[in-house]
Amino acid sequence: MKVLIVFAHQEAQSFNAALLARSVAELTALGHTVRISDLYAMRFNPVATSDDFGARRFPDRLQYDREQKYNLQQGALSGDIAAEIEKLLWCDLLILQFPLWWFSVPAIMKGWIDRVFVNGAVYGAGRRYDTGGLAGRRAMVVTSTAAYPGMCAPDGLVGALDVVLWPIQNGTLAYAGCKVLPPFVSYSVNFVDEATRHRYLDGYAERLRRIETTEPLFFHPLADFGEDWRLKPGIAAQTVGQGKPASR
Repeated sequence: MKVLIVFAHQEAQSFNAALLARSVAELTALGHTVRISDLYAMRFNPVATSDDFGARRFPDRLQYDREQKYNLQQGALSGDIAAEIEKLLWCDLLILQFPLWWFSVPAIMKGWIDRVFVNGAVYGAGRRYDTGGLAGRRAMVVTSTAAYPGMCAPDGLVGALDVVLWPIQNGTLAYAGCKVLPPFVSYSVNFVDEATRHRYLDGYAERLRRIETTEPLFFHPLADFGEDWRLKPGIAAQTVGQGKPASR
């Protein structure tokens, strides 16, 4: 299996860096091919501007998503974007690894998504969810948080993580067509002892050994929605985004 890990952490001695190293070693030992986009090390530019385009379909006003599609067709996207799209379309499994900041991804990861998940390749012309441009691929979020597990319960201070991660798991990965695997979360990494951090590393390695057989999360397919873009009568909500109570 071909695996792309998009990694967002500044510190080479961080726990996230240890997770990355462990994942590369484990996946390689299992016979998978691994490529890494280490966004901070690459000094990846997260800012989406007109500089991303070597040609312009609409020169008088920037319509970023439409220029993405046009420049993709013309082969005129900036080199850094084109290189990341090549990796994205190459992979069978996409892993987004980042520390959870302000209930979301770090800005550099968000910028990677904004610039690399381009109209015409990942979505567009009605392609979304089960018909998205990344259909047939698997994806997984690997994240860490300073919060304790109880804080991430449905009645906890932070709230359920399936709600917190809904924008990235549903609104990005599933929207693009990926089968999204359950996330791997390391809790309170700043406060637990070394033995617990090692258990997290071992737990991640075990997850990776089962990566090809892990059952993906459920997201409603397009067929579940009517012409009004709402769930059809008789179809019960099975995700927190459509109204199912968060899992405990």
